[in-house]
Amino acid sequence: MSNSQVVLVTGVSSGIGRAAAMQLADKGFLVYGTVRNAAQAKPIPGVVLIQMDIRDEDSVRLGIQQIIAQVKRIDVLVNSAGVTLLGAAEETSVEEAKALLDTNLFGLLRTIRAVLPHMREQRAGRIVNVSSVLGFLPAPYMALYSASKHAVEGFSETLDHEVRQFGVRVTLVEPSFTKTNLDVNAPMTAEKIPAYARELAVVSQAIQKNVQKAPEPDGVAATIVNAALGRWKMRHTPRGEASLLAKLRRFMPASPVEKGIRKTFGLA
Repeated sequence: MSNSQVVLVTGVSSGIGRAAAMQLADKGFLVYGTVRNAAQAKPIPGVVLIQMDIRDEDSVRLGIQQIIAQVKRIDVLVNSAGVTLLGAAEETSVEEAKALLDTNLFGLLRTIRAVLPHMREQRAGRIVNVSSVLGFLPAPYMALYSASKHAVEGFSETLDHEVRQFGVRVTLVEPSFTKTNLDVNAPMTAEKIPAYARELAVVSQAIQKNVQKAPEPDGVAATIVNAALGRWKMRHTPRGEASLLAKLRRFMPASPVEKGIRKTFGLA
């Protein structure tokens, strides 16, 4: 791909999205990054900030129209915006589940639906959906987040089959623990059931420890850049823990994988 191509990255206010936008801009690509409040957003050198709330259909439509009006095309869409939720599945209300899915799944659907007509018309494009190792593994006390990423995986694989006839390909990036505010400041379910309190406290502490020792977002961002601009493959797992977990899930029996997951979350 040439450096004249246009890349749209969602959720660039912080974390993985911001790091990916910066790396793409450093490579000379024309990068647009979405933020929910452009007036309050911290500038990113080389990145054009677009005000867009992926939870709002009109906001997404207007944001995409603004880009098309300026540069006439979008070659790569990176869906990196996301939220999380910590708590037992039984403690999770339907309203909380809907709010999480509204960003992690439906937000992704909104941006893809807005961008695909332009990619189809130009007969080329790449869609990168940032998933997680929790898209193929369970996570105690993160049931809805894990469910949302499992949904992103199935959606992405299916979409790729539908749009490749137009020269468009869809790919996944599956990071493990990353040092971002997403997990450090993970919101908790509103309902608290005392029966889960002890284990939930153990899991919360384990998550914090894993996040603190996790790598910075730059490694995941580099994987996103490769997924967006390199040779196509369905799944990209950043080097280190994510790649190891993908191999273990594929080749190891279920029992030791399950034991490893429980150990990671402090439940061994």
